[in-house]
Amino acid sequence: MDKVGETTLILDLTALEHNYNYLRSKVKPKTKFLGVVKAFAYGSDMIAIAQKLEQMGADYLAVAYVSEGVLLRKVGVGLPILVLHPLASNFDDLIENHLEPSLYSRNILNQFIETANAKNQKDYPIHIKFNTGLNRLGFDDTDVDFIAKEAKKTNGIKIVSCFSHLAASEDKNERNFSLNQINSFQNLSSTLMEKLGHTTMRHMLNTSGIINYPEAQFEMVRSGIGLYGYGNQAEIDAQLQPVATLKTIISQIHLIDANESIGYNRAFKSNKPIKSATLPIGHADGIGRQYGKGKGFVTINNKKAPILGNVCMDMIMVDVTDIECTEGDEAIVFGPQKSAENLAATANTISYEILTAISQRVKREVKNK
Repeated sequence: MDKVGETTLILDLTALEHNYNYLRSKVKPKTKFLGVVKAFAYGSDMIAIAQKLEQMGADYLAVAYVSEGVLLRKVGVGLPILVLHPLASNFDDLIENHLEPSLYSRNILNQFIETANAKNQKDYPIHIKFNTGLNRLGFDDTDVDFIAKEAKKTNGIKIVSCFSHLAASEDKNERNFSLNQINSFQNLSSTLMEKLGHTTMRHMLNTSGIINYPEAQFEMVRSGIGLYGYGNQAEIDAQLQPVATLKTIISQIHLIDANESIGYNRAFKSNKPIKSATLPIGHADGIGRQYGKGKGFVTINNKKAPILGNVCMDMIMVDVTDIECTEGDEAIVFGPQKSAENLAATANTISYEILTAISQRVKREVKNK
């Protein structure tokens, strides 16, 4: 077991490779694979994850914002990078770094064409985002003629893919909704390609989509959370390996008498003598206040230690009354044996939130590069 002397997020790239190979096995050999590395690669280490995905043979990467893609280019990542939510103010940087924009509205399409033409670009690769029911970003069916007309008016851009996003791919109760989304996307993409006079890549499936709707893999699939070890379904979680393990240590142990309180606002009051341990991790590190007051817990020497009282900015206090431990011992916040999904469930949230919330001040340690 890796020992830590401070709060550390340990990233195991062997687990990433396992997850990548598992998800790859679910699609046809010719289907391209896009790895989503936005939000610091779901709270881990965007550079290390992107470099490993490139090494393993991923075809594309995706980030949310241009600045994320620029960082990857600066460290030498050469894969095509799709920017899922580009803003017009960053188009110059996007083009300079050979990033590929997702264009989702008439306004953003026109602004990008104007920038590409001004920079004398030819056939600059763009991706068209269709809204088929998530109602977040995307063109709809009334925009297809407009997209084709604007694209054919200029040599500055070339539509290399069109895509959409399933709203509830993990929810079997929403299967009809998902199938309707897939059908809508198939119609929209076919109409657009017919009007353009050329074919494009198409991609719609996220991690749960890869598992539940393999018939809709088109030419490429996209995976985010699955690469990091979480599948949104218990049976899929069992096939994946969490990449990240968050550990910290016991800074101090206190003996608390009956009727004493612990932490801010005296949120915990003991009704009997207990033993508490203070750990150097708090809401500034990503452990939100919603995990306090006994909801969240850490694991110390293979035993559950519930959080006592309110989560502080830099510390939590946990109940170690029945745990044999000493100052300097490790505490596991989440990892392969106690997944981030399990911790998130204690506060009625999801693994995505706890993973992406881990602060950049937390030390990262990358294994098996």
